[in-house]
Parts: sequence; structure tokens; C-alpha cells
Amino acid sequence: MRLAVLGAGYVGLVTSTCLAEIGHSVACIDLDEQKMARLSRGEIPFHERGLSELVMANVQAGRLRFSSRLDAVVADAEAVFIAVGTPTLEADGRADLSQVYAAARSIARLVSSGALIIVKSTVPVGTGDEIERIIRTANPVADFDVVSNPEFLREGAAIDDFMHPDRVVIGVESERARARASAIYAPLKLAPETTLLVSRRSSELTKYAANGFLAIKLSYINEIADFCETVGADIEDVARGVGLDRRIGAAFLRPGPGYGGSCLPKDTLALARSAEDHGIASRMIDATIVVNNSRRRMMVQRIADAAGGDLENKMVAVLGLTFKANTDDLRESPAVDIVRGMLQRGARVRAFDPAGMAERKLLPPDLVCASSAYDAAEKADVLVIATEWPEFRSLDLPRLRRAMNGTVMVDLRNLFSAKAASGSGFIYHGVGRGANGAGVVDRKHAVTRFETAAATS
Repeated sequence: MRLAVLGAGYVGLVTSTCLAEIGHSVACIDLDEQKMARLSRGEIPFHERGLSELVMANVQAGRLRFSSRLDAVVADAEAVFIAVGTPTLEADGRADLSQVYAAARSIARLVSSGALIIVKSTVPVGTGDEIERIIRTANPVADFDVVSNPEFLREGAAIDDFMHPDRVVIGVESERARARASAIYAPLKLAPETTLLVSRRSSELTKYAANGFLAIKLSYINEIADFCETVGADIEDVARGVGLDRRIGAAFLRPGPGYGGSCLPKDTLALARSAEDHGIASRMIDATIVVNNSRRRMMVQRIADAAGGDLENKMVAVLGLTFKANTDDLRESPAVDIVRGMLQRGARVRAFDPAGMAERKLLPPDLVCASSAYDAAEKADVLVIATEWPEFRSLDLPRLRRAMNGTVMVDLRNLFSAKAASGSGFIYHGVGRGANGAGVVDRKHAVTRFETAAATS
């Protein structure tokens, strides 16, 4: 099929490339001519494994092209994907739909007869209705269908997620749209149960509901981790026992400094505000947002406690700045907020990240960027593991310890075992490790306090 994708950001570029890879003729559109030229050369503006090679392969095969000419592409397309950003409005936390509606207006008079307008952007319930109204007002005789088809792409694994999805959700309001939208994904040869054909509003809400649940799951396991520290249990054991329940699953049961990135913070806020707009109380989502925001402040206090109660003039080495491993995304990163919090308390901070050092404007100006993990650790009083980069696991712990002045390791991702860290000369503080390395908990006192509370309840 001849497809057009409006937007060359993360979702738009991955979607364009993968649609071309499965055999469609795809034009990815963005008004930035220089950006289009760079993409045509395979120069990707963000870190995503395998994407640059896949872009070049499909450009060379003639299935993928980049254009800033909307009119030259849309009129010929059988389906037009809207894949532009929906950032958070600072004023109230709602999703900013200005780019989505601008895209709808720009294509209104260009769509071909019978075209599909497919919304990939993450949008609140009812956005498809408004897009349909915008296009129909501008072009009353247009023959088109508006379809909701949310993305479920994980940064760092987006290509695999597209090619081997857990599910493809397609929200339609007509049989014609149902058949044609399904045909786009036919080359993937998905099992019938993988493709979920629902109403447009159900599809729009599915994306928000999924991200809201993941955020709740992460906040829940973080609260249980705190409980583990108080009673002397180990969150690694507890999470494993919980995750083996097939009704729950092990994913998103890793304790840490809270969720971040470009999706969960934005989407939980937008879900809460959307519920509010429809007169629905979103108490669980509201609580999750509060828990996650406070988590970062708690981690700063945890580091200060491990350092003796005060960070003033302490040199802190931080390993990891991105919101998670295998991406260069610093947006809403817990690690960056924790760095800011430590700087505000008078610490001196030197950090290293394998991919997140280029976007210097997103980092605090007082942060010193190191060239390696060992460089970051040089003469540090405290070492903090803030992002779970797999390559950190292979670091030479004795070498790190020798580079430092101090002996404290605060592992906010439980990347190392207390045994390995202690054996290398560190005083180890994990998250929720209780008897196996919490470090900041007086276990005997905590257990006594818990047993006393239980006896009087």
C-alpha cells in the first residue's frame, strides 16, 4: 500500500521504517527540510538500536522516502498516519493536541477518496471524533475514515515491538475501515488473537489504560520495597514470588527511583485530566503520580543518609542519566532529577552515561560529565547507580572502589549484589534489600517495631 506518515519523531520514524520493512511504500513527512535530508542519509537524531541500518536499507530499496512536501504525498496515499507529538500542557497536565489538530487541518483538502486517517499519536478519548469533525468541516465532500491505532513501542526495543507485537489495537467505526486498516498489518502474519479490532474510543483509551497500569505497578513495587526495608525482607525475593503468578507477571516489578521517560509521566497526567473532564475520579492514577513524584525526593534523602546525613561538599559519582537503559532519552529521567536534588543540597556531582551525555542542555549546568564510569568515580565520596545499563554489570568493582575516596555505593537499581559490592570494599545500599543489603535500615529495630505494631493492631 501507499502510505504517508506525518511526523518524523520517535514514533513517526520507527513506524515509517517498519511499515516500509514489511513491504509498503512509505513517505515520512516533516516540514524540516534539513531533518529530512539527514534522515535520507541514515542520520538518526536519537538512539534506537538497529534503526539507522533499517532506514538506510529501505531508502536504498525505494520503499522509504522522506519529504517536506505534504501536498505531493498525501493526495496519493491510501492511508495517512498522524504520528506527531502530544506533550503535556504545563498549565494543567492535559495532552497538548495542537499538533494533531494542525495535522488534520493540513491534510483535510488533500486526502484521496476512501483514504484512511490513522492516528498513531497518543490521544485522549474522543480525539478521533474531533479529527473527523475538523476534516469534514474543511472538506464536506471528502470520503475518508478516521482510525485509532495507538503505538506500544518501548524505547530501546521499538523495532522488535513493531515486528513482533504483543497486540495491534485498531479502533474503527466502519467495516470498510476495519478491512483496510487490518490489511496494513497483514504482512506481519499475526495470530488472529493478536489483532484487536474495537471501537475508536475503546482503542484511544486502551493506550492510556495500559500505561496507567504499568505506572501503578511500578509505584506499587516501590512501596513494597520500602516495606521490605522496614521489616528486613528482600524485595528481589518478594518480587520474584509475586511475578511468578501468571495473573501478575514479572515485568515492571523492578524497584528503583520511579518511572520516567516520554510516556508514563505524560500519559498518567493526561489520563487523570481526561477522567476529570468526563467527571470520573481517578484516585489510583492520582495516587500513583504523587507516589512517583515523591520517589525522587526520597532517593536524594536515601543517598544523603548513606553518606552520613549530609551531602554538603560531598563528591558524588553517578552512573546513568537516561530514564532507562538502551536509550539516550533524558526526558523526565529520575536520575537527572536526583542529580538536581543532590546539587541543591550542596553536593558536587560527576556523572557518566553510555548514551545520554550529548543533550547537555537537558542536564543541570553544575553537573560535571565524565568520560567513563571510572572517571566519574575518581576521588568520589559516594557512588550512585541511577540507570540499569547492562554494561555497568561488567565494571571492575575493585577498580571503582580504588578510584574513590569513600566506600559508599547506593545502588538505586539493584544492579549489583550486596555480596559482590561488599567483597570489593564497598558499603552497599540497595533498594528494598532488607537483610541482603538495604544498608540504611536498622533491621533489628525495624522488625521489633513491625512486630509491636502487628500485636497492637
